[in-house]
Amino acid sequence: MAKEKTLNDLFYDTLKDIYYAERKILKNLPKMARAAQSQELKDAFEKHKEQTEGQIERLQQVFEIIGKRASGKTCDAIEGIISEGEEIMDEYKGMPALDAGIVSSAQAIEHYEITRYGTLKRWAEQLGMNDAAKLLDETLQEESQTDELLNQAAEKVNKEAIAA
Repeated sequence: MAKEKTLNDLFYDTLKDIYYAERKILKNLPKMARAAQSQELKDAFEKHKEQTEGQIERLQQVFEIIGKRASGKTCDAIEGIISEGEEIMDEYKGMPALDAGIVSSAQAIEHYEITRYGTLKRWAEQLGMNDAAKLLDETLQEESQTDELLNQAAEKVNKEAIAA
């Protein structure tokens, strides 16, 4: 008979999922920065790359807190979101709507991360892992700020795409 799975198990599985996702995102950000046409967007992706490195370090600390080795588990959701973004970058290369498409892809990634970190933080609190909850909340706040910056960028690039 299979071992009964607990919220602790689910927390650990979801942590491995977002760890994989963050590392995948880190690899993808330079590609998004290169594809972006606006300097502002290129700079935003560069800045987010540094932020993502810090988020990966915080996840490694959470793994330490729960006494597990930091490891990822393939995240099909992030694979799909990134692959859709790559499709947009290919199909709209050199076109006025490219940056609008890149921003929409980046926001899909952010919203996925916000969902994951919100859930993990809540579970950590309920499981009495207050230090882990603090680390996860720090990342959640960063992801929300990035999403807000992307909203502002979207306003601008969408207008530019319409005007073109």
